[in-house]
Amino acid sequence: MNRHRASRYELRRNARRMRRYGVQPIAMIDDLELAPLAIAGIARLAWRYRSELAPLTIGVSVLAASMVLRRWFPDWWPTVIIATALVAGALALWGRWVNLTRPIERGYAAVTTALAGTWLTLAAYLGPFTDPLPAVLGVGTLVLAVPWWAHRRRRARVRVERTLAAWPDIAQAAGLAGSRIQSAMVDLWGYRFRLGLGVGQTVEDAINAVPRLESALGTTRGGIRVQPVASKKANRADVRVIETDPHADAIAWPGPSITSITQPAKLGLFEDGTPVRVPLLRRHALFAGMSGAGKSGGVNVLLGDLTACQDVILWAVDLKRGMELLPWASCIDRIATTPQEAEALLADAVVILDGRADDLTTRGERVWEPSPERPALVIVIDEYAELASEAPRAIDHADSIARRGRAPAVNLIAATQRPSKDAMGKSAVRSQMDVRLCFRVREARDGDLILGQGMVKAGWHPHKLDAPGKFLISSPEHDIPRRARTYLLDDAGVQATAEQHANHRPPLDEVSAQALKHAAETPAPPPQPTIRPSPRRARDNPVRAAEEALTTALRQAPSDGVSIGDLMRATGMRRTWVYQRLQELSRTRQAEQVSRGRWRALPEVHDP
Repeated sequence: MNRHRASRYELRRNARRMRRYGVQPIAMIDDLELAPLAIAGIARLAWRYRSELAPLTIGVSVLAASMVLRRWFPDWWPTVIIATALVAGALALWGRWVNLTRPIERGYAAVTTALAGTWLTLAAYLGPFTDPLPAVLGVGTLVLAVPWWAHRRRRARVRVERTLAAWPDIAQAAGLAGSRIQSAMVDLWGYRFRLGLGVGQTVEDAINAVPRLESALGTTRGGIRVQPVASKKANRADVRVIETDPHADAIAWPGPSITSITQPAKLGLFEDGTPVRVPLLRRHALFAGMSGAGKSGGVNVLLGDLTACQDVILWAVDLKRGMELLPWASCIDRIATTPQEAEALLADAVVILDGRADDLTTRGERVWEPSPERPALVIVIDEYAELASEAPRAIDHADSIARRGRAPAVNLIAATQRPSKDAMGKSAVRSQMDVRLCFRVREARDGDLILGQGMVKAGWHPHKLDAPGKFLISSPEHDIPRRARTYLLDDAGVQATAEQHANHRPPLDEVSAQALKHAAETPAPPPQPTIRPSPRRARDNPVRAAEEALTTALRQAPSDGVSIGDLMRATGMRRTWVYQRLQELSRTRQAEQVSRGRWRALPEVHDP
């Protein structure tokens, strides 16, 4: 007990002495339990701020390399200076291949490499701690670090990395729990990342989660795009975050992008800056969107390219009395501004189609290859709905061109506000449109009407386009929804382009001219009753019904014969079948070829 009291007395006395002489108590830690925590914390901070610490890291690395060179390889300094010159020159000239897109970035990389290599050479020759080399290294590191710290793309990349580091929480809030970030990239307009979807999740789930993603990532409304990956993998999606709209301002038309219709035309730019290229040879195209959405501007851009091609003949139908297409009149061979003219124009186009088809049959070829001597024929129809309402008979010709015009290179370019069944006249025209440009529409269901059933659900949202000239394109080459904006070609540009290209337009080819001449000189045959098999018989034996229709058409043919195109329409069969049957009838002396592509029955057919 006394010993216990003495020890407490000694402790108090020692404490008074420590306070008197200013001695502070020290806690001794005899284990290292806190050391791993401290090391891990420092490592996490270094990794989090690795971008900001990159200049200091490079400076320390250069110092360490100089010590190694000075200690073990002092004679390597000529090699170092030569390698420095080569690397600095390569960065200055070809730095874009390592993602140094801007000249100032390539210059900064080249200067930094040159200074670091020069210092390393001197350190290897003189020693890294020889005055004033240490001071030069410290000052140079700080001076060159300032542009690095201030670089906008670097800061944006760091911000994106720190944002996406919280993806598990973001995915949970957006309803995509289990998904993960596979890669990310920063560009001029924002950033994009490849999203690996969780088990059972689809791209449609990611598309439906876009509003929640916009809230979780803190973007603007409409600032996130989700689309399938190019590899078609169902458990992957590309997510693009738009922070600065690249299409906020109009894009000036740079001039014609093609000189032949065999080349893909450039209609505008996607949001990532890549051009919208579309092959138009043997394809029909549809430009659709609400009034004021910019579809006429898109047609002007297309005409600016086509008028530069010397293997294309342009015809046009503009029932707004030529208000849209007359400025191109010097480059258009034939333009119709009234319903009667439109009907005659499309009827002549069918005549040319049949003439070219007969010529291909005679030559034994399958497709018409455009050239300045044998150009393609492209018919541009503005406001197709007006054609359907004011010239209904012209719709039959347009329907025939849409179904049969690919091989003879007779193609339609139609522009309309809403391609409904009533507006298009017949469904064959709309269904044959391979290339579809959908500008802004008022309702989501109009997007399905233009682009195809189910496209809105698959992520095609033309009703969310927010400026004239923005569009979505659907074609065999463009099967994922990507926003684009067409070029701006104003009235002065249209006039200048038309004047420039007017003197280089090709004439109509001989085959087409002869077909038109023959049609003009041949009087229309008097209407005769057509013998058709009963519906039940045609349904039970369609080949026999087609043969009877072929025989009937040959018997009723005028003296100059009937074309293969007319026989195809009479029988409802393909060209190959009709041609083979005609050859059989010719060998059995039941039919003869009057002229190129025109046939009739021999007299024996009348008296069997």
